[in-house]
Amino acid sequence: MTPLAITFADIEAAAHRLAGVAHHTPVLRSRTADDRTGAQVFFKAEQLQRMGAFKFRGGYNALSQFTPAQRRAGALAFSSGNHAQAVALSGRLLGIPTVIVMPTDAPAAKLAATRDYQAGQPGSAVVLFDRYTEDRAAMRAPTPAERGLTLIPPFDHPHVMAGQGTAALELIAEVGHLDALLVCVGGGGLISGCAVAANHRLPGITVVGVEPEAGDDTRQSLARGEIVQIAVPQTIADGAQTQASGLLTFPVIQALVARIVTVSDTQLVRTMQFFAQRLKQVVEPTGCLAAAALLEGVEDWRG
Repeated sequence: MTPLAITFADIEAAAHRLAGVAHHTPVLRSRTADDRTGAQVFFKAEQLQRMGAFKFRGGYNALSQFTPAQRRAGALAFSSGNHAQAVALSGRLLGIPTVIVMPTDAPAAKLAATRDYQAGQPGSAVVLFDRYTEDRAAMRAPTPAERGLTLIPPFDHPHVMAGQGTAALELIAEVGHLDALLVCVGGGGLISGCAVAANHRLPGITVVGVEPEAGDDTRQSLARGEIVQIAVPQTIADGAQTQASGLLTFPVIQALVARIVTVSDTQLVRTMQFFAQRLKQVVEPTGCLAAAALLEGVEDWRG
């Protein structure tokens, strides 16, 4: 069997690099959530992470391992928002210039934040493209070749995957035993890292991934036993508008994830309302995927 792209040791090493830099985000509880689901529910509040998402973990872990030559040349990233912000902020903290390629329909707030993180950083810039008419992969050929930029993918990279896995490491250290871990799924960086961490700490745990209905490429891929590519998903979960799982993330998902389920945009909206009304938390649609599966009854863990 081919070894998986990351090990538990990689996640532990990432945790050491992130110590004192990333926020140790709180674990939130809700009696309403427990009553509604018939289970003890623990929410890892990554919306309170630096730049507002777990993506900071992977971005910083990746850039912090650059060689001196890579640091001088800079980093390149493609993202609709959160990975863009993560790489831009990490570059600012580490003194590494960043070039971020973002779609023209990226959320305005995320575009503005990315540019703010790059402000005053020589060599840093945001490049926009139309994801429906342009091939972003083709766009990267001349600039990196000329500048020697190091590409940091949003999910399909061992350092990114390991960094994201530290979220599960923290959760389990604080909560202890868990029967199941529900994880939001876009390209699979978060769930692959978390699955490795969870299965090492809690052998036998059930790891479930949650995608938007319109972007169920990973669910289809698991069913077919191979990576399936779909059209750009039309969903409010803009952080999960990926078209296919990664070559590195998918084998981890195949090996360690029990199943992938989906939720609708309507269910995501209701879950956003739940977080705002009951926990007084503002959570973006993509961050509500896992909670929506539980609160909306897609996953039943009563008892």
